[in-house]
Amino acid sequence: MSGGTWGTFATEIPRALAWTAALTGASLALGLVFGLLIALLRVGPWKPGRVLSALYVEVVRGIPLFVQILYIYYGVGYLIRQWHVPSPFLSATVAFGVCYAAYIAEIFRAGVQSVDRGQSEAARALGLTRRQTMRLVVLPQAIRNVLPALGNEGVAMLKDTSLASVVTINELTMMGRTITSLTYEPFLVWTVVAGCYLALTLPLSWAVRRLERRLRVRAAAHHD
Repeated sequence: MSGGTWGTFATEIPRALAWTAALTGASLALGLVFGLLIALLRVGPWKPGRVLSALYVEVVRGIPLFVQILYIYYGVGYLIRQWHVPSPFLSATVAFGVCYAAYIAEIFRAGVQSVDRGQSEAARALGLTRRQTMRLVVLPQAIRNVLPALGNEGVAMLKDTSLASVVTINELTMMGRTITSLTYEPFLVWTVVAGCYLALTLPLSWAVRRLERRLRVRAAAHHD
């Protein structure tokens, strides 16, 4: 690899990493908030909410993320362009958040349902309302139970941000395409890009596995 190529990498990699991290963080935050709201509707007493949230999960999970990005940026963007020019970053963030919210909602729902029903009944017997029981008793335990699964979703989202290059966000994959077109060294360029993704995902995956082991040990000690 020539010195010019290395110089281009040295300039562009920090920017691409910043875009990748920003897109992952914003999308994950949106997905967690939206996913939790959907999960609460799915396990709540309001039947229309349960039906609509279940429909949302099935529809969103049935459409590829790549198509959702294109739909929000080009499809919805076309409809609103006369009032507002869509931002590639905002469009991608919404697409990732909306898509991952469907999967995160199912994780939260499983976490809520894993909490012993007897604890809810005891809380209600002590005078707590349904909302207080969910907020103070059920949700803290459910979130602790599903932290490893949520961590895995975060790692998956980080890797999926490569799809955002389709709407010209200058994250790692878009950077790789740009540098390849300038240097004509695809093997070396994509090796570096792949290494960047590994440098991001491997520590996160290790942290998730460690958290999962710690939670298993803590649960075993609690049962003993």
